[in-house]
Amino acid sequence: MEQLYAHAGASKLSRDQLGTILPPEPTETFKPISHAELIHNVLDGLSFRHINVVRDEYAVSDDGMKLFGVLDLETTFDEARFSLGIRNANDKSMRLALTVGFRVFVCDNMAFYGDFTPVLAKHSKHFNLQDALAVGIDRIQRNFEPMRRQVDSWRGLQLTDDAAKLVIYRAFIEADLEAPKHLARLVHEHYFEPKYPEFSPRTFWSLSNAFTSAFKELDPVPQFRATAKLGAFLASTGSTNCVALAKAS
Repeated sequence: MEQLYAHAGASKLSRDQLGTILPPEPTETFKPISHAELIHNVLDGLSFRHINVVRDEYAVSDDGMKLFGVLDLETTFDEARFSLGIRNANDKSMRLALTVGFRVFVCDNMAFYGDFTPVLAKHSKHFNLQDALAVGIDRIQRNFEPMRRQVDSWRGLQLTDDAAKLVIYRAFIEADLEAPKHLARLVHEHYFEPKYPEFSPRTFWSLSNAFTSAFKELDPVPQFRATAKLGAFLASTGSTNCVALAKAS
């Protein structure tokens, strides 16, 4: 799941349009990074490692200082796809950052979330963009396999109906997950009456997607908060006795 929201004054632009936005002049302590140069180097780094981009989307603040982007990567398995989130600011409001995962959320209100964040760098005068991205993209590639293994384990974790209902109950009734309670029924519907065949198996992975599908009904800020908490909640739930018993059954 990837989301790019531009609702706090930013406008969506194409990759080519990024080249029309010039960065401010550097100072003794601050080194602006051209948005177009950043994206060019990210794409080059991915291409060098044979990671292709199948879709990309960008938004820039009205003053041109901030960039937000999401790139869907060709690396995929069993209908699950990695996405890469990017943000950059030439007004000292935030660091350059990259995040990657199956759940990526980028918003122009500074909300920024992924399963793994390999780059978080200040725009200092000694900052080297190529070196930082080379290290960051290498870390991304090395973490593909651990993220795949997690999803594979969730796909293999079969749930009884009672076990799935118990997870939903814990999330919303016992408030173990920071998310609006009214979504409980929607999560239930997405899990027990899935719209897509790939989520028909009664597995922990299907339940995870039921949560993220329900979160899409929320406004950007509460959606970000719920998404950011979901991974830890599911990880803790996946190790509980009720789910372990469900797997055994």
